[in-house]
Amino acid sequence: MRAAARSVSSSPITTQLSYVHHGSRRLFSSSPARRADFTHAVIGGGVVGLAIARNLSQRSPNTLLLERHNAIGTETSSRNSEVIHAGIYYGRDSLKTQLCIRGKDLLYSFCDQHEIPYKRCGKWIVAQNDAQLDELDKIWKFCKEEINVPIDWLNKQQAAEQEPAVRVEAGVLHSPTTGIIDSHALMTTLLGHFEDNGGTVSLGSTVTHITPLPSTGLIPGDSGWEITVRDPTGDESTITADSIINAAGLGAVHIHNMIVPEERHKKMYYAKGNYFSYPASAITPRVKTPIYPAPEPGHGGLGTHLTLDLGGRIKFGPDVEWVDSPNDLSVNTSRLPQAVEEIKKYLPSLDEKLLVPDYAGIRPKLGKQSAVAHGRGFVDFYIEKEAGYQGWVNLLGIESPGLTSSLAIGEKVAKMLYT
Repeated sequence: MRAAARSVSSSPITTQLSYVHHGSRRLFSSSPARRADFTHAVIGGGVVGLAIARNLSQRSPNTLLLERHNAIGTETSSRNSEVIHAGIYYGRDSLKTQLCIRGKDLLYSFCDQHEIPYKRCGKWIVAQNDAQLDELDKIWKFCKEEINVPIDWLNKQQAAEQEPAVRVEAGVLHSPTTGIIDSHALMTTLLGHFEDNGGTVSLGSTVTHITPLPSTGLIPGDSGWEITVRDPTGDESTITADSIINAAGLGAVHIHNMIVPEERHKKMYYAKGNYFSYPASAITPRVKTPIYPAPEPGHGGLGTHLTLDLGGRIKFGPDVEWVDSPNDLSVNTSRLPQAVEEIKKYLPSLDEKLLVPDYAGIRPKLGKQSAVAHGRGFVDFYIEKEAGYQGWVNLLGIESPGLTSSLAIGEKVAKMLYT
């Protein structure tokens, strides 16, 4: 059965104090502090941070999860297509491929074990011309010859029989291991497991300062870390941890720059994706399969695709709109004509009057480059024990396929800290 989320306290963490259980809430006592208040401090309560915290709490219950918002998973984790990706776009030796394929297997098993709603619906990648067909051929060869991920060709006749409303001029690749998931149920379950393991959650806790504790050796962090946190009222408190894990998503580069010297600062780029919804009944015959256009190297995403949620609702998106702020979450309706143009390439019967703005999400990127590995400028996940420091695992640029990869990322981070 799925673990239920516990009620969690959003109170600030008292300076240098250790916690005690009190019913279903965790309060803090004035008992003497140990060497560090916590074994691990995970910064970021999105799906990746939750997966990491859950995994680490299985090894050390004295694990803290810090989330700046008053609820878990309110940023990228809840503003995406909720797709379980197959791992076919990103390059054989990339972390995105390795963690997506491993994460997909872990995720399907986890959903079955804990009754998390999902559907292994597959997806189509459609080509309308010879150039796009060449891109699909690269993906097919990559799946068959390099990563051993199931993939099938459909010709125009087969496509017309299975999805008559979808336009296919050149060919279709069918990815049978792609699926859709209830990401909110997944995150609630991860949180429940974390708390069942004895982990501590602090919501409404914005990290304002991180510094290594005075070192007994030559490496910053070898004696642990001091973390200053501000609560929603503006009050600040400080805790210590043996290790820190930066899984802050849209805020991860800010956390990184908080610690390293200026010459090692990084820049975050924000790729906004606008989504538009459409009545499923308006497409006749009804589309049963998520539809993706053939990838175009140099674009920041996988194209404006058709996805379905578990209730059968149709969503189109995301597009790629570069914005300056991670808080720019209103749907840009001026992008609607461009979305209509892209959608009609594979769904010509679209009635654009029925297409309405739905929601927007932001993808944290380390550069304005391609989302796929077949073009120049591919940027992989950054998951490293940060060089020159001890006890710091740094995760940057964790965008798609981060949801699919989340359990595998949690597994990887635990191995990095415990081997």
